Amino acid sequence: MLKRRLFTPGPVPVPERVRLAMAREMIHHRAADFLPIFQHCKVGLQRIFQTAEPVLIFSSSGTGAMDASVSNLLSPGDHALVVRGGKFGERWAEICEAYGVRATCIDVEWGTAVDPARVRDALAEHDDIKAVYVTASETSTGVRHPIREIAEIVRERDDRLIVVDAITAVGVYELPVDAWGLDVVVSGSQKAFMMPPGLAFMALSERARRFHQSARCAHYYFDLGKEIKALDGDQTAWTPAVSLLFGLEEALRIILDEVGLEETWRRTERLAHATRESMRALGLELYAPDDPSPALTAVRVPDGIDGPALRKRLKDELGYTVADGQGAAKGKIFRIAHLGYFDRFDTIGAIAAVEMALASLGFSFKLGEGVRTATELLRD
Repeated sequence: MLKRRLFTPGPVPVPERVRLAMAREMIHHRAADFLPIFQHCKVGLQRIFQTAEPVLIFSSSGTGAMDASVSNLLSPGDHALVVRGGKFGERWAEICEAYGVRATCIDVEWGTAVDPARVRDALAEHDDIKAVYVTASETSTGVRHPIREIAEIVRERDDRLIVVDAITAVGVYELPVDAWGLDVVVSGSQKAFMMPPGLAFMALSERARRFHQSARCAHYYFDLGKEIKALDGDQTAWTPAVSLLFGLEEALRIILDEVGLEETWRRTERLAHATRESMRALGLELYAPDDPSPALTAVRVPDGIDGPALRKRLKDELGYTVADGQGAAKGKIFRIAHLGYFDRFDTIGAIAAVEMALASLGFSFKLGEGVRTATELLRD
């Protein structure tokens, strides 16, 4: 018997309580008994995003909220600045292109964080930039970008927005929307929320709502005006994913009322730190050694080892599914998740599996050194 364990940075494992909540009898989304469920989700999301502003809920992947963050805020021909340092930074530029928005890109070496000074320089050079699109936690590389510092630069003028893909950042580490003056922050259910894919979230500042009123890009389903109006009545504009909202209510109860948001951040960081140090103890190199996101650890496949063979050995023989690299890093790295429903014994088990797989493929190291390192760091 081989027990399967999911260690990708989305989708992540779903707690049994959340799965059972999603299996409850269906109700109508416009009926009175739906309202308290939606209200609980609405308030809970504001607590996780650390904002008093509305947090919209879409039935989509996180990319749907990213799409809306361009089509609802800008007009064709408008100028945007995009930080492009991984697959999801590239996605911001692709969405801008799809809607006829001119994108000036700051290209950052994969595995490194952007220098905020480059954002300042680009804004000084291009006076007509209306929005800056950036990724908080670049899931494809394991990098955490300096959002607070970038936001301070963008906020020097009131006629431009900062829009943040925080799909693997919200609920993972502190990213206070209001305190940092972030205009749009998006996330998704299949990450720190310990949910299946299918829900996207968007925190929206008052300034962003003003931009929406003058935006002229074509859109229909992802319409922020309709969603804001519906949210005031504890509804969504279109039919919501009712069963997923059942699960979201339970997941928010676990994160906010039982574990605590700050403790969730601390646990995730501890797991990430232990994993990074364990990989180093095995003689492996991190893909993002200087600015790592606690959401995941990206590890370079060592010389002489075939990346696909390593992941196949982990999945087929040991039961652990880890993520491949994407784009330019495909086949060159593997990624181990920490966000969501993981504890220290999950992490120690994953490190042991990596050791077993590497040993079976002929990589030379001191067997057990990674597990020993993780156990020392996580035993208290």
